[in-house]
This record gives sequence, structure tokens and C-alpha cells, in this order.
Amino acid sequence: MAQEDPTQKKKLNIDLPEDQAQGTYSNLAVITHSPVEFVVDFAQVMPGMPKAQVRSRIILAPHHAKRLLQALNENVQRFESQHGTIQPLKGSSDASLPLTFSGPQGEA
Repeated sequence: MAQEDPTQKKKLNIDLPEDQAQGTYSNLAVITHSPVEFVVDFAQVMPGMPKAQVRSRIILAPHHAKRLLQALNENVQRFESQHGTIQPLKGSSDASLPLTFSGPQGEA
């Protein structure tokens, strides 16, 4: 029996249903956590509207949240190496919008 080469990566087939393929637009994320999970609510807030609507909620185990953070960091670095540094949007310091990607401390 042949041994697997540990340097060879295993492939994972991912199914993307047609109704999910278009994605969901979000311009706001609120992240909360408890001792056992991270909850990320992706929302859409419209200019001048006092209310945002959550479009999707993702619940992650802490180690998956950290892996997501690392993957996002790697992808932002790749993007910036190809397209230049991502600059903050002008006027994004509006204190009335929680665009800092933080939220209230979660409780389980």
C-alpha cells in the first residue's frame, strides 16, 4: 500500500447552489462572541436610514474565527500587492455607524 505524500494537499469539493451564487451584499458587520462561539452578523445599511437589516448570520467556533482572520489578512495582502494599498473611505469616521466591525460583548 502506497503512503500518501504529506506535502500533497487534499482537495475539497465545495458545492455552490445557484440560489447562493450571487452572494449577499453587506456594508456592515457586527461581531459578538461568547466563550464558545463568534457570531458575525452581516448587514446592509442604507444612507440616511436609522436602521440596518441583517442579511446573513454566521456562527463560528473560536478556532475557525481565527482561521478566517488569517485567511482575510492573507487575501488583503495579496489584493494590495496587486492593486495597491486599500485606503479608508472619506467620511468613514461617522461615529453614528458602527463600521468598526465590533459590537456588544456576547453572552452565552
